[in-house]
Parts: sequence; C-alpha cells; structure tokens
Amino acid sequence: MSLNTPPSSDTKRKFPSIFNAVQTIWKRERSITEVIIHISNALALMIVGHLLFTYVTFAKMEVVFSSINSEILYYILGGFLAQMIDGALGMAYGVTATTFLLSVGISPAAASASVHASEVFTSGVSGYMHLKFGNVNSKLFKTLVIPGIIGAILGAYVISSLEEYAGYIKPIVSIYTLFLGAIIIRKALIKRQEKRQLKKVGLLALFGGYLDSIGGGGWGPIVSSTLIASGRHPKYTIGSVNLTEFFVSLASSLTFFTFIGLGYWQVIIGLILGGVVAAPIAARLANKLPIKSMMILVGMVIIIVSLRQIILGADKFF
Repeated sequence: MSLNTPPSSDTKRKFPSIFNAVQTIWKRERSITEVIIHISNALALMIVGHLLFTYVTFAKMEVVFSSINSEILYYILGGFLAQMIDGALGMAYGVTATTFLLSVGISPAAASASVHASEVFTSGVSGYMHLKFGNVNSKLFKTLVIPGIIGAILGAYVISSLEEYAGYIKPIVSIYTLFLGAIIIRKALIKRQEKRQLKKVGLLALFGGYLDSIGGGGWGPIVSSTLIASGRHPKYTIGSVNLTEFFVSLASSLTFFTFIGLGYWQVIIGLILGGVVAAPIAARLANKLPIKSMMILVGMVIIIVSLRQIILGADKFF
C-alpha cells in the first residue's frame, strides 16, 4: 500500500472504537467557555514551559534544594492546616495560609506570592472538577474571569511596589484578614436570602481579585459570599468562582514573579506538600464535620491571630 492510499475499510473495521472516538471528539460542539479554557490552558502551558526551560536549570535546582532546612516544616504545617480548612469549608485557603505565614515572619508580598503560586495547583484541580461535574455557570464565569484577572494583576503590582514598607503593610494586611475572619463567621450565621438582582458583578470580581492579591486571600470569601448572599445558587456560584480562581491565581503569580521573583521556594514547596497530604483527609472529613461550628472556629482563630499582628505592628505608626 502506498503512503498516499487512504485507510481501507478493513483497517477501519480493525480499529472501529478509535475512529469513532476521534470523529466524536472532532465533531462535538464546544461552548465558548470550553474554548476560552482550552486556549488559556495552552497559553499557560507555553508560559510554564518557557519559564521551566529558561530558569529551572540543574544548577539552580541544586541551589534551591540545598537552601531547604528545618523551617520547611512550619510551611508544611501551614499548608496542611489551610487545605484542611479549605477542604472542609470550601473556602479560606488563602486567608488561612497568609495569616499563618505572616505570623512566622514572612513579608506580605512574599506571603501572597507563595500562597498564589501554591494555589495555582489546588485551584486548577478544583476548578477542573467543578467543570467536569457541571457546577459551572458559563455566563457567570465569563462575567468574572477578565475583571478578576485585572484586579489580581493590579493588586500584585501594588503590594510588590511597597515591598520595602513591609513593616507598615503587615498590620494593614492583618486588618484585612481580620475583616475576612468576620465575613466567615457572618457567613456561618446568616441564612440564605431571597434572590435579588446584583448589579456590577464584574466590579465585584475586580475588587475581589485586587484584595486577594494584596491580602493573599479573600477571593472566595468576598466573591462567593456576596453572590450567594444575593440569592444565587450556591452550587453554580462556588463552581464558577473556583474555576475563575485558577486564572486569578495564575495572573497574580506571574505578576509577582515579574516584580519580586519567586525566591521563596521553601515556602511554596512546604505549602504544596502540606496541602497534598491534607487534601484526601479533608475530603473524607468534609461530610462528617459540623460545618457551621468549624466556620465560626476558623473565623475566630483568624481574627485572634490578625489582632496579634496588628498589636505587634502598631508601634510602626506611633
């Protein structure tokens, strides 16, 4: 058979499932949301591949691993606690991890950069699973994603520019995390309201992405809580917001990498390792824990730790 001869009917009979699968995939209609996600995934892979081959050399990897010491255990613990809380409550990974990192002396910009770098992995898996199980509202996702990305880039740029004023920024960020702790408690106590028209959802995403980059967390508590409080269905709200969070975290991480670099590999690796260990445990316990009591407890812990950081940093202003 020559190279230009098309596959015979005998060949098609031998591999009917393969031909049918290819035809089904090729001819299947795709929504605009799926197209956007596939294009974004391709661009993300290209960017990650470029960064890996350009900056991640054997010499640099050796330096990274030689710099790892016993302090990584603190970051593993932080990642474990944050993922346990997030897995049980469906929120608060960023604010929990950031509050923990600030309490052990990491600067606000480095804490936010490390949390978002680790969140790219967790939010990517979470968003994909929500998309796979049909929990994503296509219209809501398209409304949130662009403003959320813009807000994340602006927030990361602002806090990166103020890195030299970390001593002043830390208590301010702690005031923000204290506010998020109060939101978590409020969310645990209030009942779902009747649906009302929420205008300027894009502005909410811009605001949420901006504060998420500055404070290292808050995308879920701010955006999800506001949308659900307005009466939107929790299932599709959480799915759409979680999928959008992947793009917000990716945009924030790339911005931090551009302006301050990702020199905090030990923190990032620790958060990822702790999160990986906690994920299956949290998933198993999610339906067995008293969610309302957990949310109140987590909110109180975040408020107490934030108050401590505010008190310790108060002397910078007086």
